Amino acid sequence: MKYISTRGNYKNVTAAEAIRLGMVPPGGLFVPAEIPQLAPAEIEKMKEYNYQETAKQVLSKFLTDYTEEELREAISAAYNSQNFASPEITPIYKLSEKTYVLELWHGPTAAFKDLALQLMPHLLVQAINKIDLKRKILILVATSGDTGKAALEGFKDVPGIEIIVFYPQDGVSKIQKHQMETTKGDNTYVVAVEGNFDDCQNSVKEIFGDEEFKQVIKEQGYQFSSANSINWGRLVPQIIYYFNAYARLLAKGEIEAEEEINIVVPTGNFGNILAAYYAYRMGLPVNKFICASNDNRVLADFFATGTYDIKREFKKTISPSMDILISSNLERFLFEVTGQDAEKINSWYEELNQKQSFSIDEQTQAKISEIFVGLAVSEAETKQRIKDTYQQHDYLIDTHTAVGVEAYQKYTADNNEQSKTIIAATANPYKFCSTVFEAISEQGSTQKSDEFEILEKLNKETDFEVHPSLKELSAEQIKHKLNCQVTEIKESIKELLALE
Repeated sequence: MKYISTRGNYKNVTAAEAIRLGMVPPGGLFVPAEIPQLAPAEIEKMKEYNYQETAKQVLSKFLTDYTEEELREAISAAYNSQNFASPEITPIYKLSEKTYVLELWHGPTAAFKDLALQLMPHLLVQAINKIDLKRKILILVATSGDTGKAALEGFKDVPGIEIIVFYPQDGVSKIQKHQMETTKGDNTYVVAVEGNFDDCQNSVKEIFGDEEFKQVIKEQGYQFSSANSINWGRLVPQIIYYFNAYARLLAKGEIEAEEEINIVVPTGNFGNILAAYYAYRMGLPVNKFICASNDNRVLADFFATGTYDIKREFKKTISPSMDILISSNLERFLFEVTGQDAEKINSWYEELNQKQSFSIDEQTQAKISEIFVGLAVSEAETKQRIKDTYQQHDYLIDTHTAVGVEAYQKYTADNNEQSKTIIAATANPYKFCSTVFEAISEQGSTQKSDEFEILEKLNKETDFEVHPSLKELSAEQIKHKLNCQVTEIKESIKELLALE
C-alpha cells in the first residue's frame, strides 16, 4: 500500500514514511493510493472478534509495510486494561430503540483522541526503526483541548521523541487546561497561545512548510512530525471503532448483516467523521453521515451550500474542541469524493488561501449530498439536549456529544428515518462539568466556581461515575506554565529545545 499527496506534489511513500513525516512536506496530506475493501462476510465475521482483533484486521489493510508482529505488539501496548477503563474499549450505550451512543472516552484522558494516540506512538517508533533514523522526532501539536492531553500521554517518555503542544489560552475548559499543565514526562512541553485554535494550527502548518526552519532543526538533530489528525497515523486507528461498533450491534442482534446504519459525529477538524467515511468506502454499510457543528457552523454551511467560507466570526462555545473554522481533514474528504482529483484540490485550497473561501462544483456537491448531511446546533440547544437526555434516559453526556444528539434529533424531525443510528460520544461529561452541571441543575452560572468543586457536585447530583483520570486531577502539580503570542511560536520552539 502506497500513500500519495492530496495535491499531487510529492512522491509515493510507504505507510511508515507517511506516519513519520506527518504531512506532505510541500503542503497537502497523505492518503492511501487506493482504499482497501472488506467483503460483507469479513465484516460479519468481526462480531466474533474483540477490539484488538478488529484493530488488526483493519490496520493490516492499510499498514502493509508493518509486519504482523509489529502490529500485534502495537495493538497490545495500546488497547489494554491499563489504558482503557472498559474491557470493550469503546462500549455502546443503547439510548433508545434505534439510537446507540458509542462511548469513545474510556481512555486515559477521557476523550476519543485516546483511541488513536495510544496506538500512534508505537506506530511512529516502529516507522523510525524501519529506516534507522538517527535524528530525534520533534512532534508539534496544535490542540483545541483534547488532542493535546491525549498526545502528551501517548508520547511522554517515548525514547527519541520530543513533543510540544500549543493550545489557545482561553479556548479550552479548565479541566482540559489542568490536564495538559500537569502532564509528566521529561520530553513534554505545553505552551498557551494568545489566540484561537486556528491560529495555533495555522502556525504549526506554516512551520512544517518552512524549509529554512526545518534545516535549522535538522542541523540540531531533529525532524518534524505531527500528532494531529493531519498525520495518517492519527486517522487510521479511528477507522477501527466504527467497524467494531457495527460488529457489536450485529453480535447483540440489534442489526442484521449488511444492514445500513446512520453515523452521527460532532466534529470540528473533520477527522473523526472522515474515519467513518473511510470505513464506509471499505465496505461498512452506511445510509447517512450526519456532521454535527456547533455555533461556528462552517461545516454545516458547507454541506448545505457547497461553499466553504471561513470569513466569519470565530466563536468560543461550550463545546470548545469543535471551535474550529479550518477543518484540515476536509481536504482528504474532497480528494476522495472527487476521485482523487489533485488539480481540483489545488485550485480550491489556493482559492481558500487567497480569498478565505471556495465553492465546489455542482457534481461534487450532488455526490456529497447523497450520503452527507450537515447540521448546526446552538448553545441553548446543546444545554437543553444535555438536560433532556439526563431526564429522559438517566444518561449524562458532554457538550460535544450533546451537539451530535441534538443534530440527530433535528435530522429525524425532518426525515422519515428508520435506520439504526450510532452517535459518537467524543468526551466524558466530567471534562466539561461546569456546563453539564448548569444544564441539569438549573442553578445558574458556575463561572466563578472552582471546576473541581463542580465536578464533585455533579457526581453527587447524578451518581454518574467519574472518569478515573479525573478523580485525582485537582491534586496533580502544575508542571507547564509557558505562554506566548502567535507570532512567537517559532521562537518558543527554539527556546524550549535550546536550538542555536
